[in-house]
Amino acid sequence: MVEFAQAHLSIVKHFDDIISEREVARLRSEKPKNRMARQIGLPPGSLLHMDLERDAKSKITLFHYDEANLVRRECMLSQELAPPLPEGITWIHVTGTLNLPLIERLGEVFSLHPLVLEDIVSSEQRPKSEDFGEYYFIVTKIYMLEGRRIVTGQASFILGGHYVISFLEEDSGLFAPVIERLTHPKGKMRKLGADYLVYALIDTIVDHYFCVLEQFGDDIERLEEAVVSQASQDNLQEIHDLKTQMLVFRKAVWPLREMISTLERGQSGLFREPTQLYIRDVYDHITQVLDTLETYRDVALGLLDMYISGASNRMNQIIKVLTIISTIFMPLTFIVGLYGMNFRHMPELEWNWGYPAVLLVMGTIAGGMLWYFKRKGWI
Repeated sequence: MVEFAQAHLSIVKHFDDIISEREVARLRSEKPKNRMARQIGLPPGSLLHMDLERDAKSKITLFHYDEANLVRRECMLSQELAPPLPEGITWIHVTGTLNLPLIERLGEVFSLHPLVLEDIVSSEQRPKSEDFGEYYFIVTKIYMLEGRRIVTGQASFILGGHYVISFLEEDSGLFAPVIERLTHPKGKMRKLGADYLVYALIDTIVDHYFCVLEQFGDDIERLEEAVVSQASQDNLQEIHDLKTQMLVFRKAVWPLREMISTLERGQSGLFREPTQLYIRDVYDHITQVLDTLETYRDVALGLLDMYISGASNRMNQIIKVLTIISTIFMPLTFIVGLYGMNFRHMPELEWNWGYPAVLLVMGTIAGGMLWYFKRKGWI
């Protein structure tokens, strides 16, 4: 009877695996808008990721350290991951959050709420923080440069008493400076707690914001020179693109300041008093980013007004030239029309010097009008 029950469970598990694989294959074949529609009516905590078709493999790097020792190793979740040790600090760094079974397993090991897991795998979350008592959940947006290209993403953190779990969608080396600081045994990173590690990770993300701002500033200076010298239709498109990028960037930074302000007030016991000073420093940096961003947005609006004004001035110059030409030819057209009439009794038509005289009069009128326009400063 026991053997029959075990065989039955094995068959059920086999068919569950087949159904799961078919579901993943079907989701990969669906268009993004269809997958968005599939979320309607799903229960809270459903792990349906927007970008499931991207075949990214999750990588787990485990750090366990104290003031004297540091252990780093790559691990497989199903075989080696276990609850953190009570001594020292454990940092689990996960890259490639599209591996949903891995995220589910992390939720089982660390007793994470299903809504937290849903927010981790959803790349459309706004920056926020939530206190779940035993752990603290944080979501931030990533903006960094690769060459001159702005790369965006999402980073999620779970802070416990003696552990930190970080999630990145791509292994971009964003936290390489933090890992480098961990290797120095005399640094603050090894002496302070897990809350300081979360601060260092968030501070690294905010530092990259300044790099993005520098590129915005360079683009604004370049467009300003182009608009002043000789603006083109391409410059107008670049100005609109720059305004859109800054608007999206502001939408990511603004709620982050609110989230950091919540951490600064120290409402969670997981952030200790020594770390609050560093949290306030991050808040100041984010405020500086927002102030600079608002200045750049105003300058971008000024560039648009400058472009419109320049285009209007160029059009006015063209109309001015055409108007001068038309004004000069008005009396000439009158003279030509007058002597073009087919009347028999027109004495000037019989003069030997009539034709040269008319040309001389027309030239004198045109020259006089040009001299008058130039004297008035119109040309």
